Amino acid sequence: MKTIHFLFKDKNKTPWISLGILLFLFLVPVSSYSQTEAESKEVEISVEEIKEKPDYSSLPKNPRKATILSAILPGAGQVYNNKAWKAPLIYAGFMADIYFINFNNKRYQTFRTALFAFDDGDRSQFPSLNREALVRNVDYWRQNRDSTILLLLAIYALNLVDANVDAHLSGFDISDDIAMKIEPNVGTFAASGTSMGLTLKFQFK
Repeated sequence: MKTIHFLFKDKNKTPWISLGILLFLFLVPVSSYSQTEAESKEVEISVEEIKEKPDYSSLPKNPRKATILSAILPGAGQVYNNKAWKAPLIYAGFMADIYFINFNNKRYQTFRTALFAFDDGDRSQFPSLNREALVRNVDYWRQNRDSTILLLLAIYALNLVDANVDAHLSGFDISDDIAMKIEPNVGTFAASGTSMGLTLKFQFK
């Protein structure tokens, strides 16, 4: 009786064991295939992410070189691009901005010192101003100084952008072979009248 019960249990387990083996054989190739496919996708993505360096050999001026020159010495990139007349403008902007940085900083330091003196009981520097007015002046001149410092950085950045753009445009054809003309144009607008206008013509010789 025990032997019959044991065989009956084995017969119940056999379908589950077979099903487990089939699932294992089915899932292993799928998982290996998905892993292989994922690796191939990673290789494709990594290949696509590799970007070629820009080729500036066809341009008379190298934008990278012009930008580096202007980064080392502002205006040098403009001289390299044969736009030396821009260099004095850049330095004039630097000099004017540095002047206003010093001016605003001096005013800031003056009112800051007066505010500290006011807190110590000395009101001789600006007798007509109370503490709130001194605080407003301190904040005002500090903001002006900080703004002019940011403007100095903007002038430097503009110097780099200008050198880079000029170098990119060095290959742009602006010779006499290209002409532009603006001529009057009279045409029929409707059956009852005519229209007047201007015609813009580009001529390539």
